[in-house]
This record gives sequence, structure tokens and C-alpha cells, in this order.
Amino acid sequence: MRAPDQAAAADPRGRGGGGDGGGGNGRSRGPDALAAAAGLAPVLSRSERIRYSRGATGGDKALKRVVHPSAFCALRRHPASRTFCDGKRAEGEWHRQALIAPARRRVNVLFAILRDRRPDEDRPAPRRVARQQH
Repeated sequence: MRAPDQAAAADPRGRGGGGDGGGGNGRSRGPDALAAAAGLAPVLSRSERIRYSRGATGGDKALKRVVHPSAFCALRRHPASRTFCDGKRAEGEWHRQALIAPARRRVNVLFAILRDRRPDEDRPAPRRVARQQH
């Protein structure tokens, strides 16, 4: 009988093995791949001559159902997230894009938590020291 790692690596359908995002063990290649799996990353569409990015319509619906309410709750309860969203609106982003940006940011944080296996900590804002002019 083979060890579980060998059995996963020898799967004839190509699912399993290392953390290459091929499936099986739930590992992802990076925060961009996790965002694409959640349907939060932009999708490049093209015809014969035109290329453009559009919003994703697919993605893992269960992951989306976790990330979006988390982002909306953060907008109401976390001042840094609210500031981030307001900054996106000030940059000229549409309302929907400004709401998706914090969700995408939450995916980056979620990936870091899973990668480091440590809870996320709110880091205090860096203190700005006034320079003395000579």
C-alpha cells in the first residue's frame, strides 16, 4: 500500500500532488490564484483585435459568500477599510469597483493567514515624526 502523499501524486487525473493549484490538497499558488478562484480577479477578454479586462462572472460561490459579507462588514466596522474604499471612490472608481477592491484585499489577507498559519493582527499606523528644519 502506498503512502497518502504517493497516492495523491500518482493520481491519473492530475489532481493532487504539490501546491501547484492542481486541486486535491486545497493549496493555492498565491493570492492572485485564490482571488481568481473566488471570482474576484479581472478576466482578460479579447476578440481578434481588441483586448480588455472585464469582471469575472464565475468563481467558487461558497468562497464568494464568505469574502463579500466579510468585506461589507469591514467597511462598516473597520475604519482602515472604510478609508481604503473612500480612497478608491476618490480615485474615480465606480461604486461597484470600490466595493470589490476591499473584498480582493481581504482575499490577500486570507491567503497570508493560511500561508503563515497565524491570525491577522491589526498593525498600528506608523508614527510620523516631524522633521526639524535647520
